Amino acid sequence: MGIDLPLIWFLIIIFSTMMYIVMDGFDLGIGILYPMMKGQSDRDLMMNSVAPVWDGNETWLVLGGAALGGAFPLAYAVILDALAIPLTIMLLGLIFRGVAFEFRFKATPEHQHIWDKAFISGSIIATFTQGMVVGAVIEGFPVENRTYIGGAFDWFAPFPLFCGFGLVVAYALLGCGWLVMKTEGHLQQQVYRILRPLTLLMLAVISIISLWTPIAHQAIAERWFSLPNLLFFIPVPLLVIGSSWKLLQANENTSHYTPFLAALLLIFMGFSGLGISIWPNIIPPMIGYQEAAAPPQSLGFMLVGALFIIPIILVYTFWSYYVFRGKITHEQGYH
Repeated sequence: MGIDLPLIWFLIIIFSTMMYIVMDGFDLGIGILYPMMKGQSDRDLMMNSVAPVWDGNETWLVLGGAALGGAFPLAYAVILDALAIPLTIMLLGLIFRGVAFEFRFKATPEHQHIWDKAFISGSIIATFTQGMVVGAVIEGFPVENRTYIGGAFDWFAPFPLFCGFGLVVAYALLGCGWLVMKTEGHLQQQVYRILRPLTLLMLAVISIISLWTPIAHQAIAERWFSLPNLLFFIPVPLLVIGSSWKLLQANENTSHYTPFLAALLLIFMGFSGLGISIWPNIIPPMIGYQEAAAPPQSLGFMLVGALFIIPIILVYTFWSYYVFRGKITHEQGYH
């Protein structure tokens, strides 16, 4: 029995995507939470909490995009053709946000608000468009003769737009968990007050999407609610409920790591549910990962490089978080 190279690359792309959501999600969430914190010193602290690691987090986005283009060129071509506009807007949002990281601390006080707005708008725009992309992929793409035949604005529909809003809520929740873990005192107390309503809103979003997808797509309903699949997938909603309960119970007396870990589990389970819904299609609703894969020779050649570079990225990521571990205070910071 030979090695299933398309499956290996599909798993690498899923892994890269989840790593990006987990790691860049909380620092995008910092920008989303920025308008709720009015004090400049609190905003300095929020930005300093992610300044040493934010650019490294985006490595996973680059890896996932490159892997998709090399391993599944058909999927890459269809997705870029169908989602060129939201993907371009997403990149512009990430650029604005990245520039704001560097310029905010160097700006004069009267100009600092400009970079605050760039940081906020870049974070929200990048997050919202990422959510729209996810929603559009779940909805599927019309493909004929290996070519996208839909319109340039098919992504501008209720379900992708709602997914965009949902991801803004999800990243804000991750940002709350990160700030609870990294800060203390006044700022941490403010975040605790936001944590509970955000958790309830996230639960509402997950519930709506969980109902919307099977109602709109018969194949997804059959996958989730037929036996024995129902028994295999029941841990997903149970873990969503358990992690939500942990978040709702969080307060100043709990472990400062619990909200972040519970938020990570909640978001991970939410995206796992979406992944289960479309598997094994990489271009829903009809084209599977095997059909969209590059030739085996290309996949094998790329895999050699991936097995070399992915451990390096993991070691670098671990080391950067280890070096900048612990609480951050107003007296110290990256800038």
